Amino acid sequence: MRVEIRPSRARGLVTAPPSKSMAHRLLICAGLAQGESIVRSLAYSEDVKATIACLRSLGAQITLDGDTAYVKGVDVMKPLGMTAVLPCNECGSTLRFFIPICLLSQEERVLTGSARLMMRPLDFYEALARLQKLRFEKFSNHVTVQGPMYSADFVCPGDISSQFFSGMMFALPLLNKKSYLRIREPVESRPYIDMTIAALKTFGVFIRTLNDSEENRLVIDISGGQYTPADVTVEGDYSNAAFFEALNYAGSNVMVKGLNEDSAQGDKVYKILFKKINEALNIVNFDAIDISDCPDLGPILFAVAALTGGGRFTGTHRLKIKESDRANAMKSELKKFGITVDVEENDVIVHPGELCAPTEPLSGHNDHRIVMALSVLLTATGGVIEGAEAVNKSFPDFFERLQDLGVDLTYGMDQ
Repeated sequence: MRVEIRPSRARGLVTAPPSKSMAHRLLICAGLAQGESIVRSLAYSEDVKATIACLRSLGAQITLDGDTAYVKGVDVMKPLGMTAVLPCNECGSTLRFFIPICLLSQEERVLTGSARLMMRPLDFYEALARLQKLRFEKFSNHVTVQGPMYSADFVCPGDISSQFFSGMMFALPLLNKKSYLRIREPVESRPYIDMTIAALKTFGVFIRTLNDSEENRLVIDISGGQYTPADVTVEGDYSNAAFFEALNYAGSNVMVKGLNEDSAQGDKVYKILFKKINEALNIVNFDAIDISDCPDLGPILFAVAALTGGGRFTGTHRLKIKESDRANAMKSELKKFGITVDVEENDVIVHPGELCAPTEPLSGHNDHRIVMALSVLLTATGGVIEGAEAVNKSFPDFFERLQDLGVDLTYGMDQ
């Protein structure tokens, strides 16, 4: 899809879309809780659809009525009598959340996905499978696993994706005995672990966390035999709300409602980070912003820095294994605006410069967050994005929302 955005100012009040991250977690908990659960206020992005499809493949019965899912959970350790195929599509969360759930079964489970998705690291699960003598085979478009996994004391590095720990926390409460995750500090993206714990707690799962200062580890204590059905509502999404509030740094006047101030979402820090970028006098004296705990904010933080005079960022190394190599993707596209970006292994510098209208189409890099960040910039300069359909991954009505706020844009098929 090709989107043309003309210089324009957004005005008005917008409701934050439902959190994709919490939707994944609540749906999975509902699917694992035997009995009937209700998950309300869903937005059916491609990623959320993938999670629903995977739950159905494992036998969960899910009825969708508007933005509400009625879920009859399933015992995922009970044999299906066949090989279940779970379509993860392009969703890293779905893949990593479901691998340990699939490892609970003694039957073969196949998780499929795009070639880009299968390039994402799965080393932790591979090591786990070797340790417990489980089947784990990775191919260019699928992963085949076979259990059953058993309770244990799992020792984990802290510098891997929190999605691995969340996946384990979904699976381990279904076992009969207690398990432990011992994660070496510092733990990256800790807020996402807290989100998983909050979702599990809603479904009757008690997880205890403590800090072992002697071993410098976060210890997560998980008892078996848990999960009860629940009636839950997905809260507003700070990750996507950030794109609307970023419009204000391009001359717009937008307010976002529908966000839970007590949320465990790590991306709620965007308001503080936007302010810090905007108030910096120059990048030489600018303390680098560490985005280790909020890597999904990377593209929009770089965009705000381009709008306000530059910025320095650290904790960026994991951006290369997202839907695109996000730091280099933003470097490539910001160059078309006349902005220079330096990308190092774990650092990004957005240099000050005058934001100019691109003279060639921008590329969405098949990445929803790149497309949305570029859209914010184009409200100031005007221009075209090709491959803009990537927003369907997390925010299908993003451009309609922009139009409702008064942004002048048109879209159609790529030329």
